[in-house]
Amino acid sequence: MHGVEGSILKSLFFIVLTSLLFITHAKADDSLHQPWQQLLSSHVKSINHGVSTAVDYSAFKKQHAQLKGYLSTLSDVTQAQFEQWDNAQQLAFLINAYNAWTVELILTEYPNIKSIKDLGSFFSSPWSKEFVPLLGETRSLDNIEHTLIRGSGEYNEPRIHFAVNCASIGCPALREEAYTAAKLDTQLEQQTQRFLADITRNYVKDNTLYLSSIFKWYQDDFENNFRDTQSLQAFILLYPDALNLTPSQQAKLKSNTMKVKFLDYNWALNDNQ
Repeated sequence: MHGVEGSILKSLFFIVLTSLLFITHAKADDSLHQPWQQLLSSHVKSINHGVSTAVDYSAFKKQHAQLKGYLSTLSDVTQAQFEQWDNAQQLAFLINAYNAWTVELILTEYPNIKSIKDLGSFFSSPWSKEFVPLLGETRSLDNIEHTLIRGSGEYNEPRIHFAVNCASIGCPALREEAYTAAKLDTQLEQQTQRFLADITRNYVKDNTLYLSSIFKWYQDDFENNFRDTQSLQAFILLYPDALNLTPSQQAKLKSNTMKVKFLDYNWALNDNQ
């Protein structure tokens, strides 16, 4: 009897300890990204019936010290600390880092730019510029997205393409809140549906599905067995309601008899002015 009771007590102790660790991690996650949350909720506004957002870079510039303070806390996170986190904590951290440092990059020349591309040169894109002190190295935005997120093999998460923001009108919306581990799956799902529902970026006309160039540039990511999907069409069919696809259109996509074309990308700054 004592052996059974001991096993039960050990199981209960493990459950309580696991729950406490989850709560502690969630609180730490929320606390770390709270300054970014405050900036986003104040300076990012929903537009176009909620499918996209506009960023008040002027207001961000007035609170540049707060942004720099948040970036400093991200830089203080060590590789060892990062590796102790679960995948959701890591991914939320990396997405927030990418977005916050993108805003910081824009502010280096704002208001004297019309596009993030103005910050690059003939020989170097703004995304290859190494200016981000993160996880023990000075990194570029490309390094965060393509090495730490996409190239790590840890996440297999194509929905990050609707979360990382390149400060352009053609991009998926910069979310009005910080990403956190506790809400990450819901946030990514909402961002995906939001982007697909934006008829300026994705729509069906006649027998052709017009999609953002994001789906062309990163097509492999959308065909990498996310939720058992192995084609771009199959990924799109996970979200038929967002695109208002009729049963007939869904059938054509499934049978690969609907044409797919990719739209030009709008690189103009996603400013609210």
